[in-house]
Amino acid sequence: MIFDAAAFREGLIRVFSENGLDGLLTGERVGALTAFAVRLSEENEKYNLTALTTPDEMILRHFADCAALIPRLPETGKLLDVGCGAGFPSLVAAILCPSLSVTSLDATEKKVRFVCETADLLGLTNLATLSGRAETLAAPGSALREAFDVVTARAVARLPVLSELCLPFASVGGVFLAMKGPAAEREATEAARAIPQLGGKLEGVFGRTLRDGETEPLRHAAVVIRKAKNTPPEYPRAYARIVKKPL
Repeated sequence: MIFDAAAFREGLIRVFSENGLDGLLTGERVGALTAFAVRLSEENEKYNLTALTTPDEMILRHFADCAALIPRLPETGKLLDVGCGAGFPSLVAAILCPSLSVTSLDATEKKVRFVCETADLLGLTNLATLSGRAETLAAPGSALREAFDVVTARAVARLPVLSELCLPFASVGGVFLAMKGPAAEREATEAARAIPQLGGKLEGVFGRTLRDGETEPLRHAAVVIRKAKNTPPEYPRAYARIVKKPL
């Protein structure tokens, strides 16, 4: 199926405007986001990177969803996207926040390769990629442990598990932003014991509804966890233990 780049570009501008996100866009950024979407559509036929294939689906449920997180990001600093998948939110953040240093991490090599090649295609000098398992790369003694101002994750795991994978990467005073859907409040409650054990403090769950005309609206939510103190050295545990017995 041929991806309609013109329809994507037009729809992107419309949806961002409808949801108060148009201030994030410039002509250059619209072009970069469109090129990203075109490449995602092309490569998706080979690698199954996303279940969303039409411009309208991608705009609302990928691009607008990730853009809604941008106001919570600092203008500068270091961001790590854990389980970056096809580059949501890391590629979107790198495009819309050019002064932010972004690292995309995933355990699946083909996804890391896609993000890396897309960043090169778009000329994004503020994005680097990393392949590996989060629980290994965040271990005590790693240069990546507590090295990031912001850690993000989207559609990776439930929050009790995700917190143990992500909070060890956040510096003290930094923040972990977990992108969730309608179940965000419930997951935050489930993680109420894990978060302080890992050195975090829940600041709140912040949601909004994203719309595209008559299309079914999307519930965007960010669980905001501040890193209040160092993560104890016994965390993160091996992944099998994290999943079998969440904190």
